[in-house]
Amino acid sequence: MNPPSLDLVLPCYNPQPGWAQRVIQSYAVVAAALRREPGLILVNDGSSFGVTADDLRALNEAIPRFQYLENERNRGKGFTLRAGVMLASADYIVYTDIDFPYTEESLLGVHAALKGGAQVAAGVKDEAYYQGVPALRRLISRVLRLMIRSLLRLEISDTQCGLKGFDRAGRSAFLATSIDRYLFDLEFLFLAYRQFGLKVQAVPVQLKPGISFSRMRPQILVQEGANFLRIWLRSWRGTSAEPNALVPPAGTPPERTPPERKPTDSR
Repeated sequence: MNPPSLDLVLPCYNPQPGWAQRVIQSYAVVAAALRREPGLILVNDGSSFGVTADDLRALNEAIPRFQYLENERNRGKGFTLRAGVMLASADYIVYTDIDFPYTEESLLGVHAALKGGAQVAAGVKDEAYYQGVPALRRLISRVLRLMIRSLLRLEISDTQCGLKGFDRAGRSAFLATSIDRYLFDLEFLFLAYRQFGLKVQAVPVQLKPGISFSRMRPQILVQEGANFLRIWLRSWRGTSAEPNALVPPAGTPPERTPPERKPTDSR
């Protein structure tokens, strides 16, 4: 019997120079540790710069199961990851950011948790993470975690770590989310616990040194405050998914406002 397959899903928006080579390096470390080559799905969220034909050619040559999607305009990380996850067909799916900010060992730990029986494996950050985070972002993270513990009462309060994995049941929960930006992670774990009743396991992860953080704009805070309110209200009136959150079978191409797919000479 073949071991369970794995797809990696990466969102991409205006990446920094050299990003493609960093992806290739991190992929090689993961593939060597697994002794097999996982699939890699890259979804470009309407970048205005940073993604070139040379980058895509290098990825296609280095990664045997490489697939590329492109949103016509910026839609947000949640929307972008749903597009990638809809394309994924592996037994296990792991998503992280384009710069692989967490160590490859952390990603392998998420994969190991799934192999061990978890249906959702959620990375959780240690206190060392917050030492390198800008003060405002650190404050926002701590306030959000307090609200999650006190209002939503989830077992995992660190919902916003950008490294998570899931099996096919977890895939259905992920595709039932509807938030397009920051709080899609929270919505996913909320649904995994409350609606789908999945086995969710926290996995300690480590941030790589020298990772930079983007600034969070005030309008994003307002928007995500409204999204938190939506989730909280759902916790009171029930946890049914949003009406447009349709979950196709694994491997079915996206149908809900699908991004444009660019040719990649995929093998």
